[in-house]
Amino acid sequence: MCLIAIAWKTRPDLPLALIANRDELHARPTAAASPDPDASDVYGGRDLERGGSWLQATSRRRLAAVTNVRAGRDADTAARSRGWLVRDFVRGDRSAQAFAVALEADAADYGRFNLLLWDGDALWFAGNHPGYDARPVTPGFHAMSNGAFDAPWPKSTSATRTLQQWIEAPQPMGDIDRDAGDAIETQLAPLFAGLRDTRIAPDAVLPDTGVGLALERRLSPPFIEDPVYGTRCSSVVLAGARDLLFAERRFAAAGRAEGTTLARILTD
Repeated sequence: MCLIAIAWKTRPDLPLALIANRDELHARPTAAASPDPDASDVYGGRDLERGGSWLQATSRRRLAAVTNVRAGRDADTAARSRGWLVRDFVRGDRSAQAFAVALEADAADYGRFNLLLWDGDALWFAGNHPGYDARPVTPGFHAMSNGAFDAPWPKSTSATRTLQQWIEAPQPMGDIDRDAGDAIETQLAPLFAGLRDTRIAPDAVLPDTGVGLALERRLSPPFIEDPVYGTRCSSVVLAGARDLLFAERRFAAAGRAEGTTLARILTD
């Protein structure tokens, strides 16, 4: 993932809502969101190159999502893939706090990461750049991209605004049939539309991550259209009291939508 916005404990019927865009090389082999063939209770996309994931959830009310951290043009050559943090957490049984605290010992072995961990009760953030940081997420609206947690990057504030407007709309998710795919897609349309924003941010508000102004501009929209590296999928995960709704919309290199998957995951 390269952009994640969350609403945490902002509505009693929806303790956690997450929207996200995954930016990646279009040539990198990927499995679309689906049940994991090696863990039937795990649902999400899979990186077929290194075996991890960017976003997964389980019927045991566990969820993890990760972004990389941009720090100059040098390649991130760490021995361990950050995607395995997602994979390991959702398959395990440690609390979000316990996982985040224990991770400090090995955090430097992974590629630069921002990590969100939800265990059904608590939501934690962990990151390893520039130093290790782990803390509970406070209730409210938050976002992270390829910099610090809650850094006010243009794409982060845009995604947070999209999610907040949707959360504060009058119709809660409980008012629709969660098994009716067409109705759900209509309900989620404003979230996917916000994630599809391709507008380049003004230079005055761009971050400086050491990659040069031209690349900062190209990477500034929530949705990146590029024939080589761009937004591969947009995701929405809504955690209700008894289920998780997981929606993924996939895109080709030209930014053309290739399909949308909706799954309702009944939780323990």
